[in-house]
Amino acid sequence: MASGKQTPRQKMINLMYLVFIAMMALNMSKEVLTAFGLMNEKFESANMSAEETNKVLFDGLALKAEDEPARYSEPYQLAQKVQKLSNEFNSYLASLKGDATKGFTMDPETKKLPYEQMDKGQTIDYGWFEKDGLSAKGKEIMDRIGKYKSDFKALLGNDVKYKFLLEDIEEKFNTNPVKNKDGQDIPYLDYHFKGYPAVASLSYLSSMQNDVRQLEHEAYNLFLGNSLKQAASMKNYQAMVIPDKAVYYQGEAIKYKVVLGRYDNSTVPTSVVVNGATIPQSRIKAGQVEGSSVASGLGEHKFTGKFTFMEDGKPVVVDILNSNYVVVSRPSSATISADKMNVVYIGLDNPISVTVEGITSDKVTATTSNGSLKKIGNGKFMLTPSAGKEVVITATGVMPDGKAITSKQVFRIKAIPRPRGTVRGDYDVKGPASNLAQVSIGARMEDFEFDVNLRVTQFTIVFPGLGSEVINGTTLTSSAQSKANRLRPGDVVRIINIKAKLEGAPNVVIKDPTPATFTIQ
Repeated sequence: MASGKQTPRQKMINLMYLVFIAMMALNMSKEVLTAFGLMNEKFESANMSAEETNKVLFDGLALKAEDEPARYSEPYQLAQKVQKLSNEFNSYLASLKGDATKGFTMDPETKKLPYEQMDKGQTIDYGWFEKDGLSAKGKEIMDRIGKYKSDFKALLGNDVKYKFLLEDIEEKFNTNPVKNKDGQDIPYLDYHFKGYPAVASLSYLSSMQNDVRQLEHEAYNLFLGNSLKQAASMKNYQAMVIPDKAVYYQGEAIKYKVVLGRYDNSTVPTSVVVNGATIPQSRIKAGQVEGSSVASGLGEHKFTGKFTFMEDGKPVVVDILNSNYVVVSRPSSATISADKMNVVYIGLDNPISVTVEGITSDKVTATTSNGSLKKIGNGKFMLTPSAGKEVVITATGVMPDGKAITSKQVFRIKAIPRPRGTVRGDYDVKGPASNLAQVSIGARMEDFEFDVNLRVTQFTIVFPGLGSEVINGTTLTSSAQSKANRLRPGDVVRIINIKAKLEGAPNVVIKDPTPATFTIQ
């Protein structure tokens, strides 16, 4: 204002001018505070929409995991963990917003906070900070942000398709010190919260919640395979192992290279020449070339040639890597073997393997001269001989050129060995007479390679001095139990004439099991 002595009128004018400037500053401050409040409303509205969108993506992934478990089960499990992590951290940020709104009441009519009054952030300034550092609450906040970030990264692992998401997490929740306009490093919480109006801190916390939902959204898109960044990064690449030749002898060192190859419909060469022969355009599909040639001349050979592409109107030639292959003589016989032993057993399902060197199992068939032979898998058959002393298996393999190779193998046929009778699972049992009345009679094969179950149908029990009794089934009748109760220590009860049948093959005849004994103690 003017210097020197001022009149009362001039003093009044100057005072009014100062009041006017203060009012202007006050009005500007209110506008800024309201702007922060409106910004917070926008963030909260966007967060609600993001939550709904994320739920749709999550539910869609759950359906895909149910319909295609082989493909989507693992991504869905990962999505469940991301959802839990995101919800927990979002709730924590919501609790921090309570520090920004503490002491302020929402208008019941407008449903809004008094933004123009939220010009001080005392709860945060005195709650998160102390002296020149952080309070216990401030340290907790930094730890929770760091834990959220590290837990999210741990869920994604080192998978290359998540690389850009990992970078996004690091960028959005980077808590390193921030340089101010003077080039000084300001701690993360100080830079973003200390000394700010409460409404500004509220808005910033809502923006952090929005970052959480956006990261969750992008993760779900990746798990569903919808991300354009993922498609651009690895979708059209395939890892390939290129050996220095295609056939090796046993004990020979194998040398190879591992490379990434890209193929898609846009990668179409104008010409392809392999070993001097030009490949027709009709055999170029999705950047791949379907070629064929005839293997001739025993020994090692090489593939050589050139791919020619057009780039910026000019031909670009890419040399084909030298890939070796070896031509060996054609196999002349099949290999037939019994999986369990050198013999097969009459009436049983005997597993047989049939392979032909150089021929895939789907091109191999087999027949039997005795009983039945069923194919149960790749190169696996089940032989059930019916009678006789020998069975002949004939195997036929069809080579890629249509020529067939046939071989025969003779196997000996044996009857199922005689089983042994058991009392309470053992052959010679001792115990009190009361136990005998409750035991079960059984039979089993001793040192037999096949896993078979025998069912006892009848047996004769001989009581010393009390006669014998024929019993149907596996347990004693009431009359036999009565006799058992009259026995004395030292008496030996014999289980003879045991009759048993093979479970699953009741028509197969087996020898009667050997007797078993029970000695009374």
